Amino acid sequence: MLSNVDQTLVNDLTAGPSYAQRRALAKIITLLESTRLDHRHRADDVLNTLLPKTGNSFRLGISGVPGVGKSTLIETLGLYLIEQGHRVAVLAIDPSSSLSGGSILGDKTRMERLSVLDNAFIRPSPSSGTLGGVAEKTREAMLVAEAAGFDVIIVETVGVGQSEIAVAGMTDLFLLLQLPNAGDDLQAIKKGVMELADLIVINKADIDEDAAMRAQLFISSSLRLLGFQGNPDHASHDQAFWHPTVMTMSALEGQGISELWEKIRTFQTIQQANGQLQSRRQQQSGAWMWDRIDAGLKNAFRNHPEVQKLLPSFIAEVNQGTMASSVAARRLLEAMGHEFF
Repeated sequence: MLSNVDQTLVNDLTAGPSYAQRRALAKIITLLESTRLDHRHRADDVLNTLLPKTGNSFRLGISGVPGVGKSTLIETLGLYLIEQGHRVAVLAIDPSSSLSGGSILGDKTRMERLSVLDNAFIRPSPSSGTLGGVAEKTREAMLVAEAAGFDVIIVETVGVGQSEIAVAGMTDLFLLLQLPNAGDDLQAIKKGVMELADLIVINKADIDEDAAMRAQLFISSSLRLLGFQGNPDHASHDQAFWHPTVMTMSALEGQGISELWEKIRTFQTIQQANGQLQSRRQQQSGAWMWDRIDAGLKNAFRNHPEVQKLLPSFIAEVNQGTMASSVAARRLLEAMGHEFF
């Protein structure tokens, strides 16, 4: 049951484009990101209320190493899509400091042209140490943006560690950005993230067209090899299925942006026709549920009174080498009243 305050937020969010909608969208995402238990319960009720209005957007995940031009690409693509009549929401994740816990959250600064448009919404969020570089509440924020009527949701990750795996597990299409000097075909094969990518874009092709062309050829050949040795769907030539492709472009110069969107549209058409898009979203929803169960169990474990009582002494014994780590873990879990392993 929604409170009057939350019902007002929901009404403003779903009423259509306006200042009130943008305010409600920001407030609901803030509510989702709160660690307070009462806020979590409110956020759950809001999400369930909005759920029937979700699922109507295209979810695009973008990743790549720092400096590859993710923010530039997102701004250029966002401006192009808005010109085509779309509404674009960008959920940008910034790395948090392991010391202070803070983050710069500079994506609105980088996307200064896109951020001022009425049909664009940019929400930078700290990763807060979450594995994969994707903020813990990114999936929920994506649903809220969909309920607000944004038909293209772009998730940008920090581009380090497990971020590619995380973003591929919550979006319809995973786009991997590469630099022209991506290395030879052996280096391309060594990058396991290639197996996850639906579309690989060699950005900054304007700097060195020859290097960008070589990178495209190297990566294309590695994808063919991965198709036979890795994902069997990639080896098939059935036109009813999407096969990962490689293209070059310059986001800064705006070169290739319409071709990029055409490839994304082709992907969407093919995946909808063969049922893969719906199947992918169903699998992601199930994985999301288990992710939240894992996080909830971990939180419950840390806050359990018996665990809190035993934890300091067990940590001391493990550090001193008088108790094996596995023994300490098992005894702490047993303190919750269950045998886990």
